[in-house]
Amino acid sequence: MSTTILANARLILPDTETPGSLVIEDGTITEIRRGEDVPAGAINCGGDYLAPGMIELHTDNLERHMRPRPGVDWPHAAAIIAHDAELAGCGITTVFDAMRVGSVVSDGPDQDYEKYARELAHELIDLRRQGALRISHLLHLRAEVCSETLIAELDEFGPDDRVGIISLMDHTPGQRQFRDISKLAQYVQGRYKLSDAAFAEHVARMKALRDRYGDAHEAAAVEVAHRLGAVLASHDDTTAEHVARSAGHGVRLAEFPTTLEAAAACNDHAIMVMMGAPNLIRGGSHSGNVSAATLAQAGHLDILSSDYVPSGLIGGAIILAGLWQDMARAIATVTANPARAAGLADRGRIETGLRADLMRFRLVAKRPVMRETWVRGERV
Repeated sequence: MSTTILANARLILPDTETPGSLVIEDGTITEIRRGEDVPAGAINCGGDYLAPGMIELHTDNLERHMRPRPGVDWPHAAAIIAHDAELAGCGITTVFDAMRVGSVVSDGPDQDYEKYARELAHELIDLRRQGALRISHLLHLRAEVCSETLIAELDEFGPDDRVGIISLMDHTPGQRQFRDISKLAQYVQGRYKLSDAAFAEHVARMKALRDRYGDAHEAAAVEVAHRLGAVLASHDDTTAEHVARSAGHGVRLAEFPTTLEAAAACNDHAIMVMMGAPNLIRGGSHSGNVSAATLAQAGHLDILSSDYVPSGLIGGAIILAGLWQDMARAIATVTANPARAAGLADRGRIETGLRADLMRFRLVAKRPVMRETWVRGERV
């Protein structure tokens, strides 16, 4: 039996923080001790924080590694390994890798909306089987209802793929995330270098796709989530009506609601609310929607996601700790709460009998500095 003791740490427990140490045997937390003693042979954490490893439910970081420059398709295995190492270095021990399903295959300005998820998932699963990855990887399928191929792409996934989350993504211009068309123009024209005429074509085309396929695609995604046992998530709910529709589908997780109204409605329907750490760190939404800080102050924020900056996850949690004056509550937004939302009962908390997925960090000038990460008791 392999035994490790992490001593002289500031333990972040589910409801409090306290000086103490952990005993880990064969990848499991077997004992929690209070106090600052450092037994012989123990790892001295020097008073650093010791918390559960973070759980990331929605990140586009893998796609960033796959497309490091416009038009550059990086080898996927190399991208996956680099993404995995980056997350481990940020204290993330479980990730639901977000992959878009639903492509736009006809000619137009959406040329990077080609199919890729099934091939990428095969490569990820193969690397996982070979033991090449440091942290736990599960799948998050982002089901684009404004597409042409969603149903066919969803049908390529089965029970063996470990699909943990399916989110309903509706990027129809003029609603949800991009109610303000000028914000959409800024994003799309900047990304694709489109003229005003080409952007107008893009808007018309996306609306036509929603009109033609939207309801059928939404129903199909809901059915597949239930069939695979995946958590169903909504995306960019804006009104109480959006939330009521989500609740009717069985949604348990709301990603990035865009208004205070929608977030409050989520709480009424027992739907957990997730917001982006970049929103919190930058002081607001880049799309002009409700700020994460506003929802946190109103008591409507349950989970943080790094979204597109992995190091932002712990940074956002520390901002919440200052806002709430409660480190344990803040750390729960990146550990215990996402574990509960995703149905992971074996991690996300420092408790005996749970996986020894852990992160050690300290604060320097009120900013978090990650020191070590452990997965099942092994330093990664």
